[in-house]
Amino acid sequence: MKFNYDVIVVGAGHAGCEAATASANMGSKTLLITMDMNKIAQMSCNPAVGGIAKGQIVREIDALGGQMGIVTDTTAIQFRMLNRSKGPAMWSPRAQSDRAKFIEKWREIVENTDNLFIWQDSVTSLIINNNIIGGVVTAMGVEFTAKSVILTTGTFLNGLLHIGKAQITGGRISEPASYGITEQLKEIGFRTDRMKTGTPVRIDGRSVHFSEMEEQKGENDFHKFSYLDFKPRPLKQVSCWITYTNENVHETLRNGLDDSPLYNGQIKSIGPRYCPSIETKIVTFADKTSHQLFLEPEGENTQEYYLNGFSSSLPLHTQIEALKKVPAFRDIHIYRPGYAIEYDFFDPTQLKYTLETKQIKNLFFAGQINGTTGYEEAAGQGLIAGINAHINTHGGTEFVLKRDEAYIGVLIDDLVTKGVDEPYRMFTSRAEYRILLRQDNADFRLTEKGYNIGLATSERMNLLNEKKAETDCIYNFTAEYSIKPEYINPVLEKLGTSPLKQKIKLKDLITRPQITIDNIKGSIPAFDEEINKISNRKEEILEAVEIRIKYDGYIKREQMIADKISRLENIQIKNKFDYNSILSLSTEARQKLSKINPETIAQASRIPGISPNDISILLVLLGR
Repeated sequence: MKFNYDVIVVGAGHAGCEAATASANMGSKTLLITMDMNKIAQMSCNPAVGGIAKGQIVREIDALGGQMGIVTDTTAIQFRMLNRSKGPAMWSPRAQSDRAKFIEKWREIVENTDNLFIWQDSVTSLIINNNIIGGVVTAMGVEFTAKSVILTTGTFLNGLLHIGKAQITGGRISEPASYGITEQLKEIGFRTDRMKTGTPVRIDGRSVHFSEMEEQKGENDFHKFSYLDFKPRPLKQVSCWITYTNENVHETLRNGLDDSPLYNGQIKSIGPRYCPSIETKIVTFADKTSHQLFLEPEGENTQEYYLNGFSSSLPLHTQIEALKKVPAFRDIHIYRPGYAIEYDFFDPTQLKYTLETKQIKNLFFAGQINGTTGYEEAAGQGLIAGINAHINTHGGTEFVLKRDEAYIGVLIDDLVTKGVDEPYRMFTSRAEYRILLRQDNADFRLTEKGYNIGLATSERMNLLNEKKAETDCIYNFTAEYSIKPEYINPVLEKLGTSPLKQKIKLKDLITRPQITIDNIKGSIPAFDEEINKISNRKEEILEAVEIRIKYDGYIKREQMIADKISRLENIQIKNKFDYNSILSLSTEARQKLSKINPETIAQASRIPGISPNDISILLVLLGR
């Protein structure tokens, strides 16, 4: 048994698991400390991974060499590509997972990763000497030393659960909270506050009238999360179900608001704007007569269902009475009610882009401790923290993703530059370069980066090189091959698009909105012959080629804008100014620039309250 490690990760949620496996796979001797080894990567809320913008993050994690995509594909019981009616920049993969098998698969990975060890315990304090992290002390009194420590504590720091007037200490239902770390860091000078999140009731499927709900089946095409996985999904695929609240439901909920912790002053912290409780919905959207509910299966063989859209901290009996007013739930039996939870987080502007804290060297924060919400946002942060903890331990250049390189880069830049005043959730609208940051090209963007730092494997790199070569071959064929009207016009008429008057390049024909590679390839023998040369992943490669053809102009324009902005990213200003002495800056600018101490002019320009005039002043001063 060893008590000295390169990296210690505190907490085995989605951030912790990615952080620990990343640092270990890069060569750091890593210790993962968790309160319960049987709940590694627990899906505390809904049993699903991905969704709008979140799915892109999971593909980025996978492209870099992380694990979340592999685990999700292995345990998926339903897969869907959201936003198909919109352009590919908006396409977002989402999967329902078997909750128990998700944990089982993650534990299998953690226990079989070289250099990675587990200790079941709770951390109560950090060892800090001269503002440098030295290790941790646990509730059992065990002292572990390390060169870097990553805190991924989720909702456990001083966690408090609310069900009506009942208050229960805990990090999740039936799990103890963690104490000591917040108080220690606050005493050092870290800024901390409280946030609130919630989770819905869990329903016994045997009590549900499914015939009175709308069935939502999954998709079964080639799309997955991991770029490594070409096998069919191993688990039974199941349906989700849709129903709606009604005025009778709302009336019951309104009558219970006096006992709601959200409205009687019991909860004082801020909850997530984009995932509100059902009581918040009926107050904020008082004019709406119904709200959509999704009944999501927790596994392929369980009767437990998660009611998405009905997060609540109302008293147990109010929740049950309201649910019984939904026709499909009139005979409802539940496993447990919904609840809210309050927990500590730290102002993320106290972090560097690497997620290392500015005050304590080699101490990293990742996940909900930084004010974010969501498994995917947490996992992305964990991966970056794990990579940089390894680099800090063994030497090398810090690993940072820019806003035009990854949604993970957008996420971290938003956190460290703007901070948070509510639980942060990623959306495609937060990314100004979302045409560049599509879910289909995460491997093109990031796998080589992951390989160069020693995280992505040679298998991943070989697959990427093969995909690039075959994509280029198909694309070049369409750019060079001319197609004559007499051969293709009958097909074009069937597809509802105007016939050709003269021969054109196949690439130009595919740019038409009615034309896809799939609906035209069987009509052009030379094209079919070229496609048949693809060794594997045929659908994935053809999709990549089609997106490249149809959106080429948009992609080039956005890349040009990103390149212009990147010039400001290269102008370093960290520690170059005493902002408080620059009286030509606005008072707000002096305060915020002093607080955040931005790395570059570009980061300074993204701080809320910093005007173009403030940036001009800094550029003039740099010129001097």
